[in-house]
Amino acid sequence: MNEAIRPEPVEPSIGMPRQLSVVVPTFNERDNVVALYRKLTAALKGIAWEVIYVDDNSPDGTSDVVRELAAVDPRVRCIRRVGRRGLSGACIEGILASSAPCAAVMDADLQHDETRLPAMLALLESNAADLVVGSRYIEGGSADSFDKQRAGFSMLATSVARKLLRIEIADPMSGFFMIRRDRFERLAPELSTQGFKILLDVIATARGALRVTEVPYTFGSRLHGESKLDSMVALDFLGLVLAKLTHDAVSLRFLLFALVGSVGVVVHFAGLFVAHEVLAWPFPHSQAFGAILAMTSNFLLNNLLTYRDQRLKGLGILRGLLIFYLVCSVGLLANVGVAFSVYNQEPIWWLAGAAGALMGVVWNYAVSSLFVWRRR
Repeated sequence: MNEAIRPEPVEPSIGMPRQLSVVVPTFNERDNVVALYRKLTAALKGIAWEVIYVDDNSPDGTSDVVRELAAVDPRVRCIRRVGRRGLSGACIEGILASSAPCAAVMDADLQHDETRLPAMLALLESNAADLVVGSRYIEGGSADSFDKQRAGFSMLATSVARKLLRIEIADPMSGFFMIRRDRFERLAPELSTQGFKILLDVIATARGALRVTEVPYTFGSRLHGESKLDSMVALDFLGLVLAKLTHDAVSLRFLLFALVGSVGVVVHFAGLFVAHEVLAWPFPHSQAFGAILAMTSNFLLNNLLTYRDQRLKGLGILRGLLIFYLVCSVGLLANVGVAFSVYNQEPIWWLAGAAGALMGVVWNYAVSSLFVWRRR
């Protein structure tokens, strides 16, 4: 085996029942896999542990490196996900696939402090807590490595989460935590598989049923690769907060779909105005132009935002667009039909219009999920 991925000498604890499963979601983390493995080996001496790398089909061959490690060290496992993307979903699958009573979640980018894991495990095993959070914002913790933009978003998101969702801990946006697996399994059916903030989702879903303790740690600097946090994280966060405020009556993905639909309304009227008032087209032609423009923009935005974990590419975009046109055309008929039905019973135009619009967006969302962005 290549010297770079040769495992450390096997400890006696390797044959013991697992105490801790470390779940590491990865995407293009080939250069960090072995480094993290070595850090875990050093930090968890005397503890029976395993590490589960959950890889979202990284094109850089991350899963190949994990499998080479797993071939010589049974404490290393690889879950390769095809057709699925997202940190939250990866964490959920990894924890549910773990074999230990306690599961930790940490990033592969070496920014989380693995030396805090034994102390976190001790708190769970002593029954002092159900969930232990690695916190950057309590005494002894630090996030000095953040740039101004990320620091600003983190502080704003933390403030919003604490005020709107009444979450009391100092760092609900942390990606470094440990939880008893039996507690997590009770919550798992209600968790969102989209987005990045799995800890926030866990705490909000538990609604005070978890005993939470925070331990300080210093957030480090990434050595290899690029951050998975892009400009879409803010939308994910907003959708998650709204979903939890409605007690999960609607999903995060549906909220994003509806948000894109509201943008489509603006696009529709802008297209209608330009065609009818500027170009002097007849109204039916202008209305059709606005509708097609809105459907096209909705499709592109949904492909970019709402379904970015199942994003269509190449010829799939054209095929998906044509199906989306068909779906939305039927949705328009449903919209009009419901609106007329409501108006006949209660002739209030805005109520009838809202009922029709709601029917249309529900239809479009449901059928689009089945036929346009279906899981492959």
